[in-house]
Amino acid sequence: MKELAEQIAQAVDAIRQSVSSPPRVGIILGTGLGGLAEEIEAESVIGYGKIPHFPESTSVGHAGQLVCGTLEGVPVVAMEGRFHAYEGYSHRQITFPVRVMQALGAELLIVSNACGGLNPQYAAGDVMAIEDHINLMGDNPLIGVNDDTLGPRFPDMCAPYDPVLIERALEIARQANFAAHRGVYVAVTGPNLETRAEYRFLRTIGADVVGMSTVPEVIVAVHAGMRVLGLSIVTDMCLADALEPADINRILATAAEAEPKLRKIVRGVLAAERA
Repeated sequence: MKELAEQIAQAVDAIRQSVSSPPRVGIILGTGLGGLAEEIEAESVIGYGKIPHFPESTSVGHAGQLVCGTLEGVPVVAMEGRFHAYEGYSHRQITFPVRVMQALGAELLIVSNACGGLNPQYAAGDVMAIEDHINLMGDNPLIGVNDDTLGPRFPDMCAPYDPVLIERALEIARQANFAAHRGVYVAVTGPNLETRAEYRFLRTIGADVVGMSTVPEVIVAVHAGMRVLGLSIVTDMCLADALEPADINRILATAAEAEPKLRKIVRGVLAAERA
């Protein structure tokens, strides 16, 4: 674990050479949601390949760069593209950027994703504020010897997503008059999509949406003492009895169409943080 702390320090040193002030908020932009990065008043844009120990993003719709600057007057550092277990990365690699953002100074993590809807009350294009999650990825980024300087051995997960931030996100959606829910996100490894039987199972155990990311990053953020706001865009409906083959182009298009909703929530949350 001392090796991990050293790697974090090396990455932080490299980023600080291009950044004049520490970020207060870290942002992870998921599939098709990278457009928010364009609204950041960027001080620097750093390709992942230039940051020590950062993996390379290989997923569709993930640019693979770190954007440092301000949004709504708040210093932020945003990942334009994340990493996934299905790319072959360990959970330690997947969550390394969260460690780095926290070490840079970020106290709040806003994490977004595209997901499949399991709750029949949802519709493609809706936004969900994550209230809780279920980890079915078969791994955990905290497995191994714990470095007490990074966080506690047994972090509490009774409220991994900040209730105040959830309410704030939902209020912003109400004021802007678009559909937003609060619900449970279940994370699976992928990369294949689920069978009808698996969708039935996931819904039965209490999941409202399903995706292939987010949970490892949130576990590490909680371990590191960060507040967390999780936002999902429902890009397709995964109802077992009305299932259609997935179309990645349609999924990306739905994410792009819904992105203004995500931007409005994130900007509203940041404006409140500034105040």
